[in-house]
Amino acid sequence: MPESCITPNFVQPLPLILAGPILRQVTAKQITLWLAVSQPLEGAVRVYKEPADQEHTVSSDAASPFFTGDLATGQHIQIGQRAWIYQVTFASDFPVNTPLSYQIITQQGDLTAELPHLLYDGESRIRFTIKTQADYVMHGSCRNPHYPSKDSLVAADNKVATQAVNERPSLLMMSGDQIYADHVAGPMLDAIQQVIALLGLHGESFEKSQIDNSAALFAHPDNFYRRDKILPHYLEGGEEVFERIPSVANWLRRKVPVFSSRESNNHLITLSEFVAMYLLVWSPVLWRFVDSGKLQKDKFTWHGHTLAPQWQQVWQNEKPIIDDFEAGLTQVQRLLAHLPTYMIFDDHDVTDDWNLTVGWEQAAYNNPFSRRIIGNGLLSYWLFQGWGNAPENFDTTFMARMQDFFSQPNRDRQDSVIDYLYRFEQWHYTVETSPKMLVLDTRTRRWRSESKMNKPSGLMDWEALIEMHQSLIHEPAVIIVSAAPMFGVKFIEMLQRGMTWLGQPLLVDAENWMTHPGSANTLISIFTHTKTPTNFVILSGDVHYSFAYDVKLRFRKCSPNIYQITSSGIKNEFPNGLLRVCDFMDRILYSPRSPLNWLTKRKRLKVFKRDPDLPGNRRLINRSAIGEVRLDGQGKPIDIAILTAEGERIAFPPIEDRD
Repeated sequence: MPESCITPNFVQPLPLILAGPILRQVTAKQITLWLAVSQPLEGAVRVYKEPADQEHTVSSDAASPFFTGDLATGQHIQIGQRAWIYQVTFASDFPVNTPLSYQIITQQGDLTAELPHLLYDGESRIRFTIKTQADYVMHGSCRNPHYPSKDSLVAADNKVATQAVNERPSLLMMSGDQIYADHVAGPMLDAIQQVIALLGLHGESFEKSQIDNSAALFAHPDNFYRRDKILPHYLEGGEEVFERIPSVANWLRRKVPVFSSRESNNHLITLSEFVAMYLLVWSPVLWRFVDSGKLQKDKFTWHGHTLAPQWQQVWQNEKPIIDDFEAGLTQVQRLLAHLPTYMIFDDHDVTDDWNLTVGWEQAAYNNPFSRRIIGNGLLSYWLFQGWGNAPENFDTTFMARMQDFFSQPNRDRQDSVIDYLYRFEQWHYTVETSPKMLVLDTRTRRWRSESKMNKPSGLMDWEALIEMHQSLIHEPAVIIVSAAPMFGVKFIEMLQRGMTWLGQPLLVDAENWMTHPGSANTLISIFTHTKTPTNFVILSGDVHYSFAYDVKLRFRKCSPNIYQITSSGIKNEFPNGLLRVCDFMDRILYSPRSPLNWLTKRKRLKVFKRDPDLPGNRRLINRSAIGEVRLDGQGKPIDIAILTAEGERIAFPPIEDRD
């Protein structure tokens, strides 16, 4: 029997479009659109050729589309009684490097008539371009809805609004932590659970958990701000002496949480919660149906349980930040409808420190409850992010498994589809622009430590790195998207190394490319290989600060040009005082000529750090921002900058004096 859906709230009729349209993979041969809707779609997508619009020339409504595609041909999955995810891929010969536009005609009429905020000034349809050259890329990661800064995606939309369609970015790359599943504000969790009821999203049951099912979770006294008491624990310690002296090993063990996030008191658990959060961070539509004062009016009481005063105060502090985040979502929805958008997961899309160490993996995947939670994060990632990156990676076998689960969800089917996703190895993908863009999976194909269970794993294993190398051979230039910087701040990496030596890698998020000898040496060997590209551009996020490095090989006259460009976060920042100390110490201890470099795995490389065009003596910029990179015809950066959430542009000029 299928798991029952949460009983939907039918008080108000829902609009057809819940989220989207998001313009996903676009090529000369196909266009992919993603939407979330409240009922099955009927109608068509029409694509038009547009005149060059240096001055936002208004399109003629009488113009005939050169392509029309039936919405009914799109793949779709029903995720609740009043919720469907549609991904519509249309195949044809589409014009490249020329202005185009599209209109979605549904059973309710023109989409932009229903959602006029999707249009920029001077538009009558949503305009875009299929660019063959990635000469202008926007990129960023780490968008935490309740971090107290503005949303950089709103700043990006403000900029795109001033650009002619042929001047806009070739694509938007979101390189990780598009949601924070492990760090959720109380008002956001309240909105999530209201949306679950509103849409009748699927419920689920759990094995070996304090709670039997999702309904019991939502009614539990620890539902808000105390979920760390519900989340699973395991016994840690004593492994090294367990075989020799079991009694001593058991005495050494202590009960610790499986999920290592220090802010997991509102951690998402059910698939419906992950789904609802995505809908709420990408679209303003469902916020109109959320009673944001519901708990306050009930004196912070639900199901007979009252929030403790300390959590009531936290709620009051978070609420205005969430309100401000919500206010910017009309612009976020507009931006994602116009720019070809690609994504890749990092840890917070699922949970903090996801697959960081062998010990973490064993604890997480051997527990049925934590295994389900992580699987729910991965399943929701596919629905909302992975599916649109490279539809060709998900064949009929994959889609049949998804349809089988969602058509009649129950615990066994959910566990089965999650097990299938754990074995899946095609989350990485290539964007066939010039230069070619390789988007790496640095989470599920780890190079696991063979010496200690609590040592950090390499971000990619040998096989995955060799596959990457094969994709690079004979390419003149390449853009690599790695969630974590390949070449990070050495002083911070040394701090992480020290904490790992002390057995506490989880405390300092000790995952960087140099932390594992095998992956570090293989990566350096790839860069030093004679048949790899002349220009490497590495786009990264993850670290919550921005910087730009130029990297050269030592002792080689014809070194490739390697550019490490990091922009983070879209709506998140690093602790400012600590970052200042790290910036200063890195500048002092690890200049290109410092002998300390010979003690690192990057000793075959010289790293030159670009100074931003800001007053002061800093190289690490601690601002919520979106990155901008412009490349010349050879794939070499000619402009590196960040656009802050406040709209300020900060550039990283090239380094003129190198030796």
